[in-house]
Amino acid sequence: MDKQTEIEIQAAAFRRLQKHLMEDRTDVQNIDLMNMAGFCRNCLARWYQEAANERGIDMDKTEAREIYYGMTMEEWKASYQTEASPEKQAEFKVAFKENVTDKQ
Repeated sequence: MDKQTEIEIQAAAFRRLQKHLMEDRTDVQNIDLMNMAGFCRNCLARWYQEAANERGIDMDKTEAREIYYGMTMEEWKASYQTEASPEKQAEFKVAFKENVTDKQ
């Protein structure tokens, strides 16, 4: 497989993951994704931002999230986010430290 085809396939897989999380499984909460998989929609938006920044494109966290989510975070939260239990919040602190804080 040539490099361009590989890049196009990787991009298509990313778009399908994005569609799955943003359209097919809006019921799955970011906190559940982070607690179980070590990443969430916000991580994907951050990785998008980092890739843009590495290529000299000035993009901040808010802009990257709006591109990834297709809406503002306030709109997403109002439409899809539910309250997390204290147990899930405690798990999140550990998952965030292990998967995000130490990686930056």
